[in-house]
Amino acid sequence: MSDILTQIQDEMDFLLNMMQRQMAHIRVHAPPSVPPGQQRVDTFSEIQAKTATENTHAPTAGSQLTQAPAPPAQPEPISPEQFRDDIKEFARDIVIKQQQMEALIAHLPGLNVSEHQQLERMKQLERELEDLEAERLDAVKEKELLLRRVEDKIMNVGRVR
Repeated sequence: MSDILTQIQDEMDFLLNMMQRQMAHIRVHAPPSVPPGQQRVDTFSEIQAKTATENTHAPTAGSQLTQAPAPPAQPEPISPEQFRDDIKEFARDIVIKQQQMEALIAHLPGLNVSEHQQLERMKQLERELEDLEAERLDAVKEKELLLRRVEDKIMNVGRVR
């Protein structure tokens, strides 16, 4: 069960990282648009540039004027068609990951089973494990017995000569 939980956690981590990368891609490459009836809002990069400019041109009391940091490199622009294709691919990736996680969750033990039934199943599995361990020990004893017989036969062959 811990393997399934670990696998689910890994899938969730991967999904979150994938979504974070996709949101960053959208933030960088999304074309600015103004919904009808709404005023235009500055983009994130415009706000960052404005903040950087304000911080370099308005020194506080007792501070020295510092050189403005270089503006972040602008990403290579992509076409609206490429952006739409990227969004479709991102959506497809998210749906696939979500389906994989649902399949893993469906295989978790105890789904639609009461606690009492789970405890009974655990006891049954424990008994089966004890039986298998006894069989394994018997097989080990038999192996050792057969090994001794074979060694005796080999030693006897050497004595006959």
